[in-house]
Amino acid sequence: MTAGPDDELTFSAQPVLSVSGATVVTSLDPPSVWRANIVVLEDGRIGAVSRRDGRYARGEWIDGSGCLVIPGNVCAHHHLYSALARGMPYRLQPPSNFVEILRRVWWRLDRALDPGSVWASAISGAADAVLAGTTTIVDHHASPNAIEGRLDAIAGALSDVGARMVLCYEVTDRDGPELAAAGLEESRRHLKEDVGWGLIRGMVGAHASFTLSEETLAACVELARSADVGIHIHVAEDEADERDSLARFGQRVVERLADAGALTERSLLAHCVHVDEREIDLIRQSGAWVAHNARSNMNNRVGRAPVGALGERVALGTDGIDGDMVAESKAAYRRAREDDPSIGPGWALARLAAGAAFAGQVFGEPLLGRIERGAPADLVVLEYNPPTPITAENLAAHWIFGLSARHVRDVVIGGKVVVRDRRLARVDEADLRARAREAAERLWARMDEIPEHPFEPRGGGQGA
Repeated sequence: MTAGPDDELTFSAQPVLSVSGATVVTSLDPPSVWRANIVVLEDGRIGAVSRRDGRYARGEWIDGSGCLVIPGNVCAHHHLYSALARGMPYRLQPPSNFVEILRRVWWRLDRALDPGSVWASAISGAADAVLAGTTTIVDHHASPNAIEGRLDAIAGALSDVGARMVLCYEVTDRDGPELAAAGLEESRRHLKEDVGWGLIRGMVGAHASFTLSEETLAACVELARSADVGIHIHVAEDEADERDSLARFGQRVVERLADAGALTERSLLAHCVHVDEREIDLIRQSGAWVAHNARSNMNNRVGRAPVGALGERVALGTDGIDGDMVAESKAAYRRAREDDPSIGPGWALARLAAGAAFAGQVFGEPLLGRIERGAPADLVVLEYNPPTPITAENLAAHWIFGLSARHVRDVVIGGKVVVRDRRLARVDEADLRARAREAAERLWARMDEIPEHPFEPRGGGQGA
């Protein structure tokens, strides 16, 4: 059932913000569209979605006339550290397969990151995301030469912008056991000291099976168990991951993760491109979430994820491409439709709703991703004036064939306005961009001194 306007204007807390006169999407899956006003309370929750006058003199006001208001989007798998890679020079031999992309690009970039460039990447990526209507960022961070305190720095940067976040550090053995241990310690410290309040939550991050020893994977599983959180891990993004697991352990990646206890209903598995039928069954039986990253998969030429077979707990991420979930959802829909012409535009909305359901599980907020009384006030106001009517029945078609991030005008996260009139409301964007460009130049100069990463998976890195 979807909730419509409740018309009740008795509040449990002080109203601090109202959005009036808008067309309101109270739910993406199933789609629900109403003409209504929204009242936001001082506790950051929605106090009412009402057809009665929703403007209150004691609070801020957003004029929603002629606008479409949607729940905030969730990016279920991001790499904010890639934000300064845009336009980055490349002087090595061009990569011919996925493992070479990692060795020659991303594993050089992450080793070049220092505290300043981590901060600049995080705040730049978060700014781009919220300006595109993404209110929750699920980030997977790696900076092997700047590990200690980096999750604090990322949390601070995202807090400055106003984003909701789920953070983790990417634990891996590719840089040796000492840095694997340091990654685990950063995860342990952050989960103990800095998460569980406000807009911050944490997970245990792990790179992928092919860069994880038995001991390190077991340590990640134990940390997730003791901290009562899920594991966020790349799974079978490329065939090299499967070949390595078969060569080292005699079983496929998901089987290895299941035997290690890494598959739970809190786990977030990024990609899952090369999983077979047995692995799909294990994923579905465990209740784990899958983050599908269509544009990244196409860019890296790793193949097509079997999203139709993976069930309803498939969310969408960008894998560091950008923070634009409208663009990601359109690409994912068209990619899926190439394989299955029965898939309609509503599939994309269901995947975005799944991302909100995942984030809601992490935050203990089952109404996250909905616009109704009691839900967290994560809202996006779109200045979208189409030539045709918008209804619940055709919302998905408007999303796929009409909407884009250029329509985002205002963004509210946790009841706070973070974008107003297409400008960041909490930070100076001009200063942010200038500082990021300076950090990028220094980062690129350091990368020129870093050779191709020597790590090689068992069974070879050449993709199919």
